Amino acid sequence: MADTPHIPDETETRAKWGAFAWTKANAKTAAMYVARYPAGRQQSAVMALLDLAQRQVGDNTKTQGWLPVPVIEYVAAYLGMPYMRAYEVATFYTMYNLAPVGRFHVQVCGTTPCMLRGSDDVMAACKNRGLVKGGTTPDGLFTLTEVECLGACANAPMVQINDDNFEDLTYDSMSTLLEALANDEPVKIGPQIDRQVSCPEGGPTTLKEMVSANRDYRGDW
Repeated sequence: MADTPHIPDETETRAKWGAFAWTKANAKTAAMYVARYPAGRQQSAVMALLDLAQRQVGDNTKTQGWLPVPVIEYVAAYLGMPYMRAYEVATFYTMYNLAPVGRFHVQVCGTTPCMLRGSDDVMAACKNRGLVKGGTTPDGLFTLTEVECLGACANAPMVQINDDNFEDLTYDSMSTLLEALANDEPVKIGPQIDRQVSCPEGGPTTLKEMVSANRDYRGDW
């Protein structure tokens, strides 16, 4: 279950973000998104623009970013839609953060496949690194959230950190991953074991000749 965000005081939020506007680069990107839709349908770009705004806030704060109310209002006004319609989108999808998060937003999947394959160990590694579910570490590096299925069940347990998935985790590999991120060291994205994306561990067990080149097996059947 996703954790309820702790939304900051609105007065402080408006004081800091009330003058939000696109950067020059993001203004071009926003116009590009809107131009993908027919005239009069610009509101269809709301998801892309909310994501763009969140990333701009993230660049400003050196974090993964979030959507203060004035920023959502700005996006709604830009698209000529009621604020509540944009807010409905922002509150429906967990890809949007309604409260500040750290530099690394650690989203641990706790749905059944991940739970059965060790998500409790992954959560324990986070806890022992000082991460608290629903909170941000004092150094501002990590925010920990438990979420529902992230769609990598075959490689459970897994976490999403910012825009990347890390899969086939154990207590030790999760601990190593967090330590590397904290020290600005390179990390391996995707499976943390010997497998290519969602292929069987150790490599394919069928149609092995397809690994390096296309092959028509029909004559063998």
